Amino acid sequence: MKTFAVIHGPNLNFTGVRETAIYGSQSLEDINDSIRAYAITLGCKVTIFQSNSEGVLIDYIQNCYLDAVSGIIINPGAYSHYSYAIRDALAGIPIPTVEVHLSNIYKREGFRHTSVIAPVCAGQITGMGPNGYLLALSALSAE
Repeated sequence: MKTFAVIHGPNLNFTGVRETAIYGSQSLEDINDSIRAYAITLGCKVTIFQSNSEGVLIDYIQNCYLDAVSGIIINPGAYSHYSYAIRDALAGIPIPTVEVHLSNIYKREGFRHTSVIAPVCAGQITGMGPNGYLLALSALSAE
């Protein structure tokens, strides 16, 4: 059975609370429940992790390699735009990764238009809300 890691970066623990006009009103736990339910329909397993700390996220990414996960779905939050350390952690492991953003980062402030993470990912899904995670899981499970 394929296992996928879903990684939520900084401030995503406040999804449903912060800037609901941008990020929606669903809580992160509600989003995670949807991901888990969808994984069951696809016949795969997911592990879900959230941290506000860059180093902790890097440790988790490296553990994905050690745990032989089949793919990674990551919403790096603001780290998308400047964390070369997270970028290097993803580039350093041979695991297909999809970057996900709840909002369309290309319709927002200019500093959000560049992702240093995207070039080392198999793909990027933005602006689809929580469904972006399900789309990413569907794509990775089909590989």
